[in-house]
Amino acid sequence: MSTTIKTSLLALFLLFILSPTAFSSTKGGLLRVGLKKRKTNQFNRVSEHGLSMEGTDRRNFGFYDTLRNSEGDVIVLKNYMDAQYFGEIGIGTPPQKFTVVFDTGSANLWVPSSKCFLSVACLFHQKYKASRSSTYKKNGTAAAIQYGTGAISGVFSRDSVKLGDLVVKEQDFIEATREPGITFLAAKFDGILGLGYQDISVGKAVPVWYNMVNQGLVQEPVFSFWFNRHTGEEEGGELVFGGVDPNHFKGKHTYVPVTQKGYWQFDMGDVLIGDKTTGFCSGGCAAIADSGTSLLAGPTTIITQINHAIGAAGVMSQQCKTLVDQYGKTIIEMLLSEAQPDKICSRMNLCTFDGSRDVSSIIESVVDKNNGKSSAGLNDGICAFCEMAVVWMQSQLKRNQTEDSIINYVNELCDRIPSPMGESAVDCQTLSNMPNIAFTIGGKTFDLTPEQYILKVGEGEVAQCISGFTALDVAPPHGPLWIHGDVFMGQYHTVFDFGKSRVGFAEAA
Repeated sequence: MSTTIKTSLLALFLLFILSPTAFSSTKGGLLRVGLKKRKTNQFNRVSEHGLSMEGTDRRNFGFYDTLRNSEGDVIVLKNYMDAQYFGEIGIGTPPQKFTVVFDTGSANLWVPSSKCFLSVACLFHQKYKASRSSTYKKNGTAAAIQYGTGAISGVFSRDSVKLGDLVVKEQDFIEATREPGITFLAAKFDGILGLGYQDISVGKAVPVWYNMVNQGLVQEPVFSFWFNRHTGEEEGGELVFGGVDPNHFKGKHTYVPVTQKGYWQFDMGDVLIGDKTTGFCSGGCAAIADSGTSLLAGPTTIITQINHAIGAAGVMSQQCKTLVDQYGKTIIEMLLSEAQPDKICSRMNLCTFDGSRDVSSIIESVVDKNNGKSSAGLNDGICAFCEMAVVWMQSQLKRNQTEDSIINYVNELCDRIPSPMGESAVDCQTLSNMPNIAFTIGGKTFDLTPEQYILKVGEGEVAQCISGFTALDVAPPHGPLWIHGDVFMGQYHTVFDFGKSRVGFAEAA
């Protein structure tokens, strides 16, 4: 297999879980979109939890909490190329085994069905057979999930779900009867188990995690992830239900409250390239911790600046450079005349709106089914490039750069705009010259080194390196939104505190 093909396949693995739109046949909605049991005796769990979520004090969100020992249920994950983390579960009685991705960015469980006849992907994965389970109960309601590069559809069913030694009774899940395209054909796992809030559940099905808590299967309403970024090691990671394993983090966790239930969403502060602020999140940014997304995703405007700093090459440069050549000086003049930056592009008739939309919607992302609107696609790229140029030029003017240097800088950024699928390549020999990229969360700075944010495929002269940053533009009111996927969670052990509605990060060990 050529290195080009390998890189393309890796990009496919990295991107297909990102930001799905999910819906049922009865109710629509927006949705964005391993397991071997290991015993251990002692785990830490977040202090001050009650067994019930009701009445929990949600006001005291101290950034540093002490941890105390307790038992927890540990699931060992498998790691494929630092791009897919998955484990084994059982569905039915006796349990039928499936490998699933444990995805905090969605809330449904789905696996292929024995009734999936027309999709090639189903032929290469385990299929659920209702007739072989004594605890199966028919539902039959249709459901579907549409991903960026793939989709599944099927029907709801109900059965027992086994996770390690725990058995969740009467769990609603989707039997996938169609998996069109090649996305899931290439996947190393059979299905997805969502660990997000019920607010984003297709068909409002009660998520597996909710039933684990409601059925008293965990001592604490907390689960935590550790991802091993060393692909050659046998243990690829660890998911702990009901606690935190102290063997896989250093120091104390920094906690921030969940600001919007659905995703595990929280407020993020600054984005730094090296030790310099980008200024993009000076007014705050929303972010989600998402175990089902392989990369770290953010608005194209800032991802382009990051890719420029690390030397990553995209494929969308020519249209951007044309915009800069024709309108660059005019934009600078308007900025210097103190014109409202968010209205410059509309005043030049390059955009049809007045600046109320999110900057740079190059990639079609979220469809609002309530009003039929969607973020812009490639057809209005000039508008998107204009908006980005305004942001970039404004930042350079604040640094008192000359007109020529600003134009040159923006042209360089044009070279770094990611492709429509988001992937960008870097020279593997230049890692030592790349800057750290950092994010401020809960008043603390979380650094990523080049070795941590670059994914390497192959060895020696045939090695290919891919930027761990990808562009995803989510329009207001849902965005702008940063998605801290496996690239981030691989370096920072993550606690999902369901009882206190908060997320915690600590250096992984």
